[in-house]
Amino acid sequence: MNVDVMARAVELRRQRQPFVMASVIWRRAPSSGQQGSQAVILPDGSVRGWLGGACAEPTVIVEALTCLDHGEPRLLCLGPSDGRDRSRSADTGSTDEHSDGLRTIAMACDSEGAMEIYLDPRRPPPLVVVMGLARGVDPIAGGPTAVGWDAVVIDDGGQPDDHERPELVRTSLDLSGLTVDQATAVVVATQGHYDDVALAAALGTDAGYIGLVASAKRAEAMNDYLRTQGFGDDDLARISSPAGLNLGRIPNREIAAAIMADLVARRAEGHLAADTEAASQDRPEEAVDPVCGMTVLVADARYRSIHGGITYYFCAPGCQQRFEAQPAEFVS
Repeated sequence: MNVDVMARAVELRRQRQPFVMASVIWRRAPSSGQQGSQAVILPDGSVRGWLGGACAEPTVIVEALTCLDHGEPRLLCLGPSDGRDRSRSADTGSTDEHSDGLRTIAMACDSEGAMEIYLDPRRPPPLVVVMGLARGVDPIAGGPTAVGWDAVVIDDGGQPDDHERPELVRTSLDLSGLTVDQATAVVVATQGHYDDVALAAALGTDAGYIGLVASAKRAEAMNDYLRTQGFGDDDLARISSPAGLNLGRIPNREIAAAIMADLVARRAEGHLAADTEAASQDRPEEAVDPVCGMTVLVADARYRSIHGGITYYFCAPGCQQRFEAQPAEFVS
C-alpha cells in the first residue's frame, strides 16, 4: 500500500472529486511497475503515484478515464501473459474486450514485461443538502448516509445543535463552499422560518433536485412570493413540493423515508448523476504510435517525427527509429 497515494485518494473523496485508483496486482519482469504499486488518476489525465514505464502509463491513463466515464471497474492486462493467458490477442498493438470487465492490450515495445492493473473508478455519490434546524431534520440527513450517499445539514446561521454528528452541519446558508451540481439534491425543511431564503439559495445553484417540505397551500404561497423576487416559471418548476413521494399526512420520520425513496427512484432513472462530459473536456490529447500501436499522450511525447506534413508520435526511441528508417511501411 502506498500511504501517500491512499492519503491523496481520501482527500479527493472528501472533496467530492472524481478519480481512478489504479493498482498493479501482477507483473512479470522486466516491467518497471511493481506488484502493489498504486496511483491516483485524475480526470485531466494527471497521475499521482507510480505504475509503470513510458509505454504503459499513457495506455493506463486512457483506459482509466474510460472507466471514469461509465463508472465500472476494469482489469487491464498489458503485454503477453506466459501462463496467465485470457484469450489475449498476440497482434502488435491489438486489444481484446471481454464482457466481464477484462481488457487486454498486447504491448509490442522493447520491454518484454507484462502487468495486470485493476482500475477502480471513484465518482462522488449523490449529495443531499438539507436546509433546516439540524436536530429537526436529522432523519432526512440520515437516509442518504445510510445508503452511502453524502449529506450535509445547513441551519439558519446559528450554532450547530447536533453535537452527535457535527461533521454534517454547516452554519451558513451560503452554498458556494459546496460542490452543488446535477448530482446534488437540496431539501428545504425550514418549517416556514426562512423558506424563501433557502429556496432562493437553492435556485441559484445547478442542483439536480430541489424539494420543499411544506403543505400545498404554503408551497403555493412561496411560489407567489418568489415570483415577486424575480424568479420565473422555469425556476419555480424546479421545486418539487411536497418533497418526496406524496403519501399524504404522515409523521416526520416517514416523510424522511418518502423523500429518500423518491431520490433513489430518480437516481435509478439516471438523474442525480454528475456530468462527466464537462470533465472530459480537460482530458489530454492522445495519439497512436504507428509502429507498435500503443497510446501516446501528445503533450508528454518525447519522440515525434514529421512525414508528409503530418506529425507522428512514438512511445519510445526504438519506434521512432524504425519509423524514420521506413516511414512508408507504417504510414500505409
